[in-house]
Amino acid sequence: MDEVGIDISNQTSKSQDQFLNEEFDYIITHCDHAAMAYPNFPGQANRLHWPIEDPAMAIGTMDERVTVFRRARDEIKARIERFLKSKP
Repeated sequence: MDEVGIDISNQTSKSQDQFLNEEFDYIITHCDHAAMAYPNFPGQANRLHWPIEDPAMAIGTMDERVTVFRRARDEIKARIERFLKSKP
């Protein structure tokens, strides 16, 4: 992410429980595990599933694994841009 100017060094995973009292317009999952594990997230949010290869599961040389991370990053960016363009 640093390659594209985004600092995620202080980011951490968060539990769904942390958001139980919040309302969302959209819930977007990226891996099949998340889509299956949290099928009934509270609220009336629109659910979208954008399946993207989990880069943490990549095997191969360091360069090959980094390529998978870059591909996932770029695919998420492209999907977000398309999603935002589709909204009025």
